[in-house]
Amino acid sequence: MGFLVFVTVLWAFSFSLIGEFLAGRVDSYFAVLTRVFLAALVFLPLTRWRGVPAGLKKGILVSGMLQFGITYVCLYQAFSYLSVPEVLLFTIFTPLYVTLADDALNRRFSPAGLVAAVLATLGAGVIRYDGLSEDFITGFLLLQVANITFAAGQVGYKHVMARYPLPIPPWRTFGYFFFGALIVALPSFLIFGNADKLPATPTQWGILVWLGLAASGLGLFLWNRGACYVDAGTLAVMNNALVPAGLLVNLLIWNRDADILRLAVGGAIILASLWLNSWLRARWSGARGII
Repeated sequence: MGFLVFVTVLWAFSFSLIGEFLAGRVDSYFAVLTRVFLAALVFLPLTRWRGVPAGLKKGILVSGMLQFGITYVCLYQAFSYLSVPEVLLFTIFTPLYVTLADDALNRRFSPAGLVAAVLATLGAGVIRYDGLSEDFITGFLLLQVANITFAAGQVGYKHVMARYPLPIPPWRTFGYFFFGALIVALPSFLIFGNADKLPATPTQWGILVWLGLAASGLGLFLWNRGACYVDAGTLAVMNNALVPAGLLVNLLIWNRDADILRLAVGGAIILASLWLNSWLRARWSGARGII
């Protein structure tokens, strides 16, 4: 749990740094590739190549492709269509996807998550009820893909590590996570990247280095390690802890003119969807237990 709390604080500034200094200024595919490359460099000399089961390697690779590669490509694209507070609020869907992914891996299903997701979508609509533009919808959908792959990646890593309880320190295998992310990030930049929008200032380069080494390298390792020590419900809740922390940073420092009332109402509806998700799951589990 301590790992998850530490990373939440570490990541609280990341959304604002991306939105205020990188989004629209630095090519998003290059930004993602830089973060992945720097994080991979950190773990490259630590990676154990022999004596690691193929299933473990593949599982961590896929987790990296999902949780870092696809997630961050979509996340950075979403910043082109949404404000930082909106991006943060719409990551509140991630806990629903965490529970659904955990259900899928455990071969069970609860409709509670789907019902709650509908309510959460209504909350998102409140935030932009007078501006449901094509750009907004595009950004919203991009972020949902990011939420789904981020959830699937962390739940997948948790399950694959439980399946291979080897006496190998986790930091000796986490390099495969970033190698998997490179499989997505490198082709994405080569195909879709814009070489004319590379970082142009020391500030932009400095932010990318910090995001790559600290937020990505250290942050993702500690987050995934923390996920291995908690149940899926706790992991889902901790995915939402970033929202108030990130919003607080953005609203107090960079975005004081945001429509706080609308954000609060929409956010409250989305929070209610999480409560509904938990309540419906509890009732569904209880009814099944009685049967």
